[in-house]
Amino acid sequence: MVVPRQRQRPPRLIRPVREPATVPPPLDGAWAATDRRLDRAEVLPLPPGAHGPEDVLVDADGRVVSGDEDGRLWWWPADAPAGTTPQLLAETGGRPLGIELDPVDGTLVVCDAYRGLLRVTPDGAVRELTGDAVPVHLPDNATVARDGTVYFTDSSDRFPLSHWKHDLLEHRPNGRVLAYDKGSGRTEVVAEGLYFPNGVALTPDESALMLVETSTHRLVRVSLPDGAVTVLTDLPAYPDNLTAVGDGTYWIALPSPRLPVVERLLPHPRLRQLVALLPDAVRPQPRRYGLVALVDGDGTVLRTLHGPGGAYWMITGVRQHGDRLWLGSLISAGIARVDLD
Repeated sequence: MVVPRQRQRPPRLIRPVREPATVPPPLDGAWAATDRRLDRAEVLPLPPGAHGPEDVLVDADGRVVSGDEDGRLWWWPADAPAGTTPQLLAETGGRPLGIELDPVDGTLVVCDAYRGLLRVTPDGAVRELTGDAVPVHLPDNATVARDGTVYFTDSSDRFPLSHWKHDLLEHRPNGRVLAYDKGSGRTEVVAEGLYFPNGVALTPDESALMLVETSTHRLVRVSLPDGAVTVLTDLPAYPDNLTAVGDGTYWIALPSPRLPVVERLLPHPRLRQLVALLPDAVRPQPRRYGLVALVDGDGTVLRTLHGPGGAYWMITGVRQHGDRLWLGSLISAGIARVDLD
């Protein structure tokens, strides 16, 4: 039986800093909503009552794996008809977010928001990698090198997952990238001073990481091993998970286009502090809009897929497997898929 770890208590007040207001760019040009196939995505539901399949992965056995907000990992056959419910793989006792495949042994590496970095075997056994010995606060997304080194984002050293919006309102560089060494079991800092670092993926030659910052809506490159950060592009939406296709291109999940009201709050730290104290229902909310984008290693946008009708939205996970795209969502009751042809 997995014993859930006691969850950290969030700070009551945020400590916002004054920043210049920004103007969200329009969804035009390469971002134009010409391909609206996300509104026709097929959905594979979680069991009744389960929600929040934040990320999605196709494992070495061809199973499609995702988690839920109650700490369970589920799997579906990749060729399952729409509407197929999954089978239970494992229970983490926390809240699984990013899920990655270890190319060395075929196990899963899971970023659990409350238990740290985990390893899950194909038969569902769960083992902590970081645990209590390393102060990992909000592990979010990971990528695994060919030698088994796990690079992963620690999105905030101030706020737990339950209060992730507070970190965005605070708008401080509370995040970092960590590296877990499979041989020694040690975890070290690769880069810090990042603004809610989220999705991360290795470049094909493993000389750098492609990474997105949610609160600053930026795509950046982090060179290895020195951790130098280069900003590649400013995105018109807030990014979440990022995955490599394998050919030097990357899919980015974008839960919502940027919100003008949030961007206008940046020069007003006291007002943002008041907004953080309001019930979530009356704070600015993400737009009900599905969006993912394909970019190259320089940050050039190659393709965007849209769902302006919001049939499947708050997309936080995206994974290409062959000619099919799999999608996860922080709020949905199932994963989704669309064909790319």
